[in-house]
Amino acid sequence: MMARACYAVAIRYNQKIMPDKNKMKDLGLLIQQMRQWRHQIHRHPEIAFTEYHTAELVARTLRARGIEAHEGIADTGVVGVLRKGSSERSLALRADMDALQVQELNDFEHKSEIDGKMHACGHDGHTAMLLGAACYLADKGVFDGTVYFIFQPAEENEGGGRRMIDEGLFQRFPADAVYGLHNLPGLAVGHFSICAGPMMAGFATFECVIQGQGGHSAMPHLAKNPIMIGNDILTGWTQVREAIQADIPVNMEVTMFNAGEASNTIPETATIGGSVRCFDDNTNDRIKAGMRAVVNAISTRHGVSSTFDYQVRYPVLVNNQEKTAYCADVAADLVGQHCVESDREPVMASEDFAYMLQARPGAYILIGNGEGEAGGCMVHNPHYDFNDDILGLGANYFVGLVENSLQL
Repeated sequence: MMARACYAVAIRYNQKIMPDKNKMKDLGLLIQQMRQWRHQIHRHPEIAFTEYHTAELVARTLRARGIEAHEGIADTGVVGVLRKGSSERSLALRADMDALQVQELNDFEHKSEIDGKMHACGHDGHTAMLLGAACYLADKGVFDGTVYFIFQPAEENEGGGRRMIDEGLFQRFPADAVYGLHNLPGLAVGHFSICAGPMMAGFATFECVIQGQGGHSAMPHLAKNPIMIGNDILTGWTQVREAIQADIPVNMEVTMFNAGEASNTIPETATIGGSVRCFDDNTNDRIKAGMRAVVNAISTRHGVSSTFDYQVRYPVLVNNQEKTAYCADVAADLVGQHCVESDREPVMASEDFAYMLQARPGAYILIGNGEGEAGGCMVHNPHYDFNDDILGLGANYFVGLVENSLQL
């Protein structure tokens, strides 16, 4: 998401090493095609469940290479199916397709043509890389089994991965394992980063609505100011967070506090909202219970009523240990072991690929988008752009997962 999903940690390496070209597949004209696809998708960003242009491009490209294309899963999701040989083994590769509601501030030729929307997280690049891998595997791939290419809608906050699963994704396309990736600005080109177990935090949202009593700011004793009550609630929530943080990592961030319209009027209501990120369900339960207890106690003390809503949106992303080691080996074969961090610290960003990893064993890896100007700013920023220089490496990584897992 990343949503939610803005990667908060940028990793720096002192040594910049490009991928070993001798170990990379010769993608030929696909390199230029991936760049063209990526720019076309970037110019036409589409948000959750409206990825019609992107889905049509994906389905048309797959069919042109003789790959089955199944459309309309979770509204705009597409799944390509490629079979070779007679083995019953299979795996799935996933890319996200949706953009964000962000006004792009870049000024290059392929900038967004849609006001208020842009690919600020690199999903255009992820889609282009997976399309490139699919085309190569259809034309020249050497493997025995079935590959499912999952092009997922609505990763940003809306849980498109969960929708696809609820609509029978893995019943229709029964992959033995599933793999995904995401670009990471600040991580050098030619580097990968991954860890086994919890790698990305679960994501929850909260909203508290305080029903106070409005009045004139000159007579506050005749009112019950929901802003002041809200401040007390925020103090209590901070104490809850700090008590839990003493034991385990947790992030609780207030991102909205809405109340009032005039400087001389105490408002009737106030709304506080934000998000929580942590790495296990028990922690979520503790935070939810603690925040609710604070709201109830302070509202009672001030003689007002308040509502509190807490929703777990994305689960913790947990990489399978065996599949993580496999992904690290495939990446190391491309770039060298010294360019693959296989025990990175988990990050507080969230990803709905977590739902797919609950349904099938697999792993999620980060691929370097580049350092400094080459890598651009962090994702979810109006100046962000995906680095075209890693399109070939990402496609090669996907190809490597297939050809090594489904060897003849």
